[in-house]
Amino acid sequence: MRFNLIGPFEVVTDDGRIYHPGTPKVCQTLALLLTRPNEIVTAESLIKELWGERPPRSAVTTLQTYVYHARRMFVNERLVEPGRTLIVTSAPGYAIQVDDSEVDIRVFEQLVAQGRDRLAAGDPAAALDHINRALALWRGPALSNFPAGDVLAGHIVHLEELRIRAFEIRIEAEGRLGRQSDSIPGLRRLINDYPLNEWFHCQLISALGSAGRRAEALHAYQHVRRLLAEELGLEPSPQMQRLQSRLLGADIMDRVPLPRGQELAVHEASA
Repeated sequence: MRFNLIGPFEVVTDDGRIYHPGTPKVCQTLALLLTRPNEIVTAESLIKELWGERPPRSAVTTLQTYVYHARRMFVNERLVEPGRTLIVTSAPGYAIQVDDSEVDIRVFEQLVAQGRDRLAAGDPAAALDHINRALALWRGPALSNFPAGDVLAGHIVHLEELRIRAFEIRIEAEGRLGRQSDSIPGLRRLINDYPLNEWFHCQLISALGSAGRRAEALHAYQHVRRLLAEELGLEPSPQMQRLQSRLLGADIMDRVPLPRGQELAVHEASA
């Protein structure tokens, strides 16, 4: 079976059926357990997720009810094999017993880590394969079919940051494979999604320059310069200004994308 959290929360059974739990509080309870499979999630953390800083007096009893409904759902909807227990009670809370391969966020995290390691080892083709498989898991915003509380919101932010890192690895891998021009459409989409991520803008300018599209590269520079000034009151980083100087000097920009953390500084602000 597979629990999918990257997009609308759903359960995919061994025989391919897709089930969407209908109760938001049960979804929250399950989702929080699934962010830490095979680990105890305290009742305190679950209560904070479900009700924030103002839980009702009956919070502990109500939480027990949600766990009961989740257990019954697995049985009544035939989501698991007979006799398999998923949710176990273990003081001071609960744990869900699943393999990492059964939770899409765990698969995503592992694929991104493998892609990063393969890139560091000098194998951009393998890195690109791992990263493309990781990004293919995204069906939309994480846990988008119910409102997340404060605890899950933190996990969602982590996933979004890791997704950005996956895009960075993909761009670097494509550059090392000589496919810098191929990354231009994807970079334009990323800039639309993350308009204040200066690293993506730098990569687009570099890719356009390498493709001989100097006018477009200069236009892209002017665009991000205006954006940073209007939104943040900032000038482009020295690294980006050097890219502009190279373009104005008609240098041939035939290098691969500049590695994050080595030659380019990134404004951490993002959309």
